[in-house]
Parts: sequence; C-alpha cells; structure tokens
Amino acid sequence: MGTFELEVFAQTSNYYELRLSADGEPPRTRSLDRAAIDELITLVRRDYSTDAAAQKVYGAVRLAELGARLAEFLDGDQRWLTSMLAHPAGAVLRITAEQRLRHLPWELLAREGAFLTVAGRAPLLPVRAVGTHAALTSPVTPGNRPLRVLFMAASPEGVEPVLNFEAEEAAILAATRRSGTDLVVEESGTLEGLRFLSRDYGPGHFDVLHLSGHATTDGGKPVFVVEDEFGARAKATADQIAEAMQGHWPRLVFVSGCLTADAPDGGVFPSMSESLVQAGAPVVLGWALPVGDVSATDFAAALYQALADGQSLDRAVVEARRHLLHDRKSSYWHLLRVYADRSPLTPMVTPLHTRGRRRSQVRAVDQQFLDPQTQLSRVASRAEFVGRRRLIQRCLRALRQPADTPGAAQGLLLAGMGGLGKSSLASRLLERMPIHQHAVWYGRVDAIKFRELTDKIRFDSVEQAEEAGKILDNERVPLLTRLRYLLDADGLLGGTPCLFVFDDFETGNLDTRDDGSRVLAPAMAEILPALLTAIRDTGSPSRVIITSRYRFPAPAGTTIAVEALETLTLVEQTKKIANLANLRPESTIDTAIRDRAIKAAAGNPRLLDWLNRIVDDATLDIDGLLTAIENEAHRFRETVLADNLLDSQPLELRRMLARINVVELPVPAATVHALHQHPDATRHIQRAVQLGLLEEGIDPETRQPRYYVSNILHPLVRPLLTDDEHTDTCAAAAQSLYQLWVLDPAAPDGH
Repeated sequence: MGTFELEVFAQTSNYYELRLSADGEPPRTRSLDRAAIDELITLVRRDYSTDAAAQKVYGAVRLAELGARLAEFLDGDQRWLTSMLAHPAGAVLRITAEQRLRHLPWELLAREGAFLTVAGRAPLLPVRAVGTHAALTSPVTPGNRPLRVLFMAASPEGVEPVLNFEAEEAAILAATRRSGTDLVVEESGTLEGLRFLSRDYGPGHFDVLHLSGHATTDGGKPVFVVEDEFGARAKATADQIAEAMQGHWPRLVFVSGCLTADAPDGGVFPSMSESLVQAGAPVVLGWALPVGDVSATDFAAALYQALADGQSLDRAVVEARRHLLHDRKSSYWHLLRVYADRSPLTPMVTPLHTRGRRRSQVRAVDQQFLDPQTQLSRVASRAEFVGRRRLIQRCLRALRQPADTPGAAQGLLLAGMGGLGKSSLASRLLERMPIHQHAVWYGRVDAIKFRELTDKIRFDSVEQAEEAGKILDNERVPLLTRLRYLLDADGLLGGTPCLFVFDDFETGNLDTRDDGSRVLAPAMAEILPALLTAIRDTGSPSRVIITSRYRFPAPAGTTIAVEALETLTLVEQTKKIANLANLRPESTIDTAIRDRAIKAAAGNPRLLDWLNRIVDDATLDIDGLLTAIENEAHRFRETVLADNLLDSQPLELRRMLARINVVELPVPAATVHALHQHPDATRHIQRAVQLGLLEEGIDPETRQPRYYVSNILHPLVRPLLTDDEHTDTCAAAAQSLYQLWVLDPAAPDGH
C-alpha cells in the first residue's frame, strides 16, 4: 500500500494549514478557516459519541453523511483524495494533527455512499501518527515461522461486563489453525505476570501482544484495568505497561477493550493506545467507543488469520475491518483505530509454504488425554473450556513456585466430584506452561506403565532417550536414585522441565481404609513418593499434577498443594452454555426442555455436555426426552456415588450435606457450623471434602474456604430432613449469612 502524510496545524488563531505529502514528492498545502474545523468537530461530537445512536446502528445513514463531510474536509478544492485512491493497492494515510482533529473518526471517510477504508479496489487506512521516531527501521524481515502472540486477558472480580476471553482465545486459534500460531497465555491478568513472561521469552520473541480488558480514566489519564495478585481490580497506565514489558515491545500491541482508543475530554488527553505508542510500542490497535464482545473477537480472529498467513500489517487491518462490515454486518466495524510511530507496516511472518518455515512450537494438549478404549479426548478443547480463572491462577502459582521457596510444593492435586472438569483443568495448566514437556498417564500406573516416561518425553537425541530408558529399567537401583539421576541439573532431564500428570488417579492407584479414607495402593506407593522426593532433592522445576475424586495424604517429606473444583458459577455456566449448540438461548430446542436440562445438570460441565447431546435426539418425543434427561442425571449420580459412597457415611454427615444443600451457592465455614452444630462437625467437613461429597473452594474476595453441596446430590440428601427441619435449616442459613455478609462483612468469614 502507498503511504501519504497529512499534517494539520494551527497557522494563526483563525486559520489552520493542511499539508499532504507522498514519498519523494513535495508537500501540497492549503489553508482552512478555524470556524470550518470547529463546525466539523461539533458535528462529530453530536453524531459520534458513546451516547450517539448512529454509531450503534449497522448501515446508519448519518454515519455515511458524517463520512462524506470528513472526505470533503480532506479532499478540498485540490482533490487530495483522488491522488490517494489512485494507488492500485490502496493507501496508508498517516495523520499528524492536534488531539481534537486526531480524534475525528477518519475510519468513516466516504465518497458517493461508499466507505473508503473498506473499499474493494483501493482501500484507505487511516493511521494516527505519533511522534517522528521509528522503533523499527526498514527493512524489517518477517520471521520464517508461525505468528507468535502473547495473550493476556484482565478480568477482575466485580468488573462488569464479564469478558468472554476464553472465546476470544479460541477464535484466534481456530482462525489461524491452517498457518499456525504460537499463542502463549499470561493467565494472571497482572502487570507482574506480564513482566515475567516478557523477561522469560526475551526481546524479539513475540510478534503481537494482545491485551483483552477494559479501559477507563483516572484523573483524566487513560488507564487499562488489570488484576492484582488476588484477582481484584487494579489500574495500569501506559508507562506501567511499558515498564512491565521492559522495552521488549513486539511489532503490534492490540488493546482489545472498550474505549482503549478513546481520547478523554474530546482529545485533550491522549488515548490509552496513543499513550502506549508514546511509551515505545511501534503500532497499537484500540477501540474508540464501547464495542461488543463478539465483534471484538471476530475482528481479532480475522486480523491474526491475515497476519499468520503472511500479509502485511496494514493489509491485515483492512481485511479484518472488511470482515466485520461485510461478513458479520457488525455496527462496530469503524471503531477500530490504528496508532503508530514511523515503523514499517510490513509482514510479520512468511506465508505457510515458504521453504524452511519452522513449525508451531505450542500445541494443544487434548490429544494427550485420550480414553484407552475409544481413543477420544476426555478433556474440553480450548474452544470448549470456560471459567476456573481464579483456580487456574492459584494452580499456576503453586506449579511455578521456585523449589527453594519455603513451603514449595512438588505436586498439585486437583480434587473434586466427577464431571467437574479436573482433567480439563489439568490440560489447561499444561497449555499454560508451554516450556514444560508433558507425560500423561491415565488410570492405574505400575512400574511397567511408569517406564513409558521415556516414550512420552522428547529428548534431544535418540541416544539420550535410550540412555534414559536403560536408567529407568535398572531395577537393581532404587527408583528414587534413578529419578534423582535423571532430574539432576546435569541429568538427562536436568534441562527439560516436565509436568508428570496422573489422571483419574482414584482408578487403581488408591486403596480404601476401613474408615473410608484413601491411601496409595502398593504400586503407586513406590512411584509417587520417589518422584516427588526426587523433584525436591534435585530442585528440579518439574512438577507432578494429579486429578482425583478423593484426597489422600502426601507422602512423608513431600508437599502436595491441593485445589478443589467447585460447581460452575452462574457466570461460568452462562459462558459454558453459550458454547453448547442445543442449550444456548438461541437454540431451536423447546425452551422448557432446555431449561429442564440445564437444571438437571446443576452446574456440572460434563453433565451439561451430555445433556446437550441428548436434547437433540430427534427420535424422542417431549415426554421421552424429559425422561431421558432424568435417567441420565440419575445414572450420573450413580457414577459419582459409586460403591454406595454416600450411604456408607455416618447419618449425621449425610444430614450435614442435606442442611448445606438448602443454600444454592457456596457458603463460609461459619455458616456450615451454624447449620451443623455437632461435636464432630469439623471431622464431618474434612471427611466429606476428602470424598468429594462436599465442594471446598476459595472465596475470591476473602480468600477463605467456602463450601457447597452440588444439586446433583439434592434428590439423595433431601429426604434426610423432615419438612420442619428443612424450614428451620433455611432460617438458620439466612440468619448466618445475613450476619456474615450484611452486618459484619469485614469478619474473616464474611464476604
């Protein structure tokens, strides 16, 4: 695309001068009365603001009229637009002007009813020029490899609307599947997390930094809303983001969120996007006004697809904007703005079939979680996985904690009732730690199965793999010694951090004591202690991840961090249902059937998936369908409560579950004790949690334990209370929660 430079500046108090130049040509100039500029700015403020109706309507006539006025302003008597549009490949228009003029919606430029920025033959891309420097000097050579994207979504607690960042990540991966994208996710949403990843990967590694979240102002200064270490709201200025990046700016920064390209007070202050360019980023994209979640995701997917295919940055922005306008019929197509220094807008990577092009280094891990019988993945794909953000953040902190830190854990146990997504969470953690290699075992593991380690890990050479196999096979040496030798800094796995995953651990790896508690089975009692101890003794960055319905004691001398999965929250369930073709609101399935199925699932992601398939069975009538749902729910309960798990517990423990179940949301420990005033209440809670009958989570605000009994158990525990007892329990729950959450919210067990 050709490049033109437009400068607009005040020549006197009453007149402005406009200058247009192209490469190698002398600038053309003309003067304009200040009153004409003030009139145009007033018109824009009326028709193009957060409260204006025209910018919210697809195909609004007033936007076309506004675009025509902007074109007249730019064209003038000298017909400047004609020369720009004459370039066969289109043109980039770099605009240098005072903030009021820079903030005009140049993306709406229109002639004869056609918007020039999405024109089919010769599109015009407005770029708001920032400064005279160039972070990157021409020529810039594209990488002969897949596109590399650092993705960070900031979704603090209590900030509305809640972002569907999982859908955004999945859409980017789906759109770039053919050409490949190495997408690394910073999960914490914090500046500290961004700083660590920027440092760990070093300068020049990433092509794109994608920040998804909300922007606002603080004292007139634009800020991006991020998270603190506990998931609460925090504010980050452009300078703070620049400090976190430590000067390691990629070619492009996309601040995808409402008002990230809005200049406060009509342009008196620079936007967040412009501020980031001032802080050193070569090119920044942002949204001028509030933008819909779906449209922002669609634009990002189209943009990265074009970039991953080897298109230039300017052409990729044009194509993504066209996609919103023509393919998606989105009213937000014109809100995307480009801010840039003088760096070239050339391709970032080479096309797919370029000779010697490297393959993608970051791959989905769902194929490592295969069912031995069906050979189908047992985990949710990236596109299907939703929620668990705070849980993921805590898990990653535990897995990444340096070995020499006091209390550092060598392993992580993901515990909880069946169907809550323990295996899917494990796969998500593996994707979030792409530097680590993965060794995944499913079900029972003995010495023979464990020796498959050398087949699951990629060594630097065949010789190293053979040597590692010989070490593991040498039964004359204790397993602990063999593993120490492998994991030592100078060992064969010393420079290869690994995540050793034992999935569905309760199957064959745990024995049941007389009191119902679980301990390691003999075969695993040799493997797990040796592996954890070897990690501890060598200071290895490798870690163990275990998914299990039941908890068990950590081997002596080792530390296993425990994280429990809870039933999906309402927000998480809403996101999950949006991905299910037959249960989402726009489904053609009868509303009554849909609602019944969602209620039967009780926030259990696996059951939601099952019921989503059932309700689409055209061979069933309505009554038969409802019966099928009930039967499926019943079968699921029986699976969860295998071996009469619930019935084998003391009556008072079961009655405790029934009392907690009267509240259909997680409650603090104090409320549990208020409902279950029994001498063995603490032991009952511990036992129920250990067996997965009682969900134990962490409240994101108080960071204290909270407890919940899934409604999947409701039909089994409700008969344990008389109607009068149920009424009394409801009253006691209300009284306790009112005291904790309303009268004394600052207490440790408050909310």
